[in-house]
Amino acid sequence: MRATVRDVASWAGVSPKTVSNVLNGTVNVRPATRARVEAAMVALDYVPNLSARGLRNGRTGMIAIALSDLQVPFFAEMLHHFVNAAAARGLQVQVEETGWDPGREAQLLSRAREHQVDGLILNPVNHETTAVQPGIALPPVVLIGEVYLPIVDMVWMDNAAAIADLTGELIKMGHRRIALLGMSDHPAAVARLDGYRQALRAAGLPLDPRLEIASEDWRPTSAARALNAFLDSDAAPVDAVVCCTDGAAMGALLALHAHGLRVPEDVSVTGYDNINDSAITVPPLTTIDFDKARVADTALGLLIQRIADPGRAPRKVTLPHQLVWRASA
Repeated sequence: MRATVRDVASWAGVSPKTVSNVLNGTVNVRPATRARVEAAMVALDYVPNLSARGLRNGRTGMIAIALSDLQVPFFAEMLHHFVNAAAARGLQVQVEETGWDPGREAQLLSRAREHQVDGLILNPVNHETTAVQPGIALPPVVLIGEVYLPIVDMVWMDNAAAIADLTGELIKMGHRRIALLGMSDHPAAVARLDGYRQALRAAGLPLDPRLEIASEDWRPTSAARALNAFLDSDAAPVDAVVCCTDGAAMGALLALHAHGLRVPEDVSVTGYDNINDSAITVPPLTTIDFDKARVADTALGLLIQRIADPGRAPRKVTLPHQLVWRASA
């Protein structure tokens, strides 16, 4: 016989209302209580009756998560955490890839307005072209990343502060010719460039545009091509490369190796995102870390609150970062 909400409540020692709160995410539940309820769901193989819930409240029990490029390991890891956070709340997930296309964003927003999904978590392309704009009817939507629009909820990390912290530490270690490697026109890359410049100015070091090395996208192959071109030029050597992503850092390791440069003896290399593979590169990457599961849980919580209360004031939640020091620096 299929387990019910009452069965889950009895197993966990809570009320059926508490189980409902955990499933819907509209009311804060203490972490210990949530853990007991989720353990009960697993033990009883409880599956929410999404069809019945939809008939009662006009919802589908389905949300969409749209990320830019699922071939990039960072986005794949973020998707993993979003799917787990949604499953813990009894929600189904429709996975979408925008492919850096604002038109695709508009299609997804339209689908949400038509109630094919209850809400959307979106990583927009940039401020100027995103389909999330003032003056248009918006479904429940939460942004993650660097594109900030005060008309919707947002979860982000302070990219500029993180890169400024990391670059500042490299300067304290004695590095003086520090390059930045990454995309040039993405909002996250722009913020990270700003942090890099802040750290150089704070240390009284000159800004050299030649050390701001732009790659086509976030992928390691693009970063390797960009750094190879720099190393093949007549530019003076660098003693550190601050990379805008761990993927870019992996490309940097390849390019430096191809030019006979040792990491970290000749050049220090750092990344950003602390993806799983950053711990097993050769050498392991120094990088900037943040709690990806917390990003997913926070964004999903905001989305559920927005679905339940469309008129409430938008919130912007800033999550902390930390530096992870490994052998590449």
